[in-house]
Amino acid sequence: MLELRPNCECCDRDLPPDSSDALICTFECTWCRDCADRVLHGVCPNCGGNLAARPIRTAEALTRHPASTRRVVRAGCGVDGLVG
Repeated sequence: MLELRPNCECCDRDLPPDSSDALICTFECTWCRDCADRVLHGVCPNCGGNLAARPIRTAEALTRHPASTRRVVRAGCGVDGLVG
């Protein structure tokens, strides 16, 4: 089951479970579309893998399997003033 992390690991932007702007790698590192495109160029800096759209979990499924509340932020992502 995907963790559905609540934020972009680069700029800390909120990414709710129904966000179409959330992208993930195979290890579930989570990024907003702006950072993925403009800063990371489609490559996860943690594992080197590609980024893909994170699936959206239905509201019904979220009641049984809630999204994570654990925020992860990668230090030194280099987006100060770029996005947010």
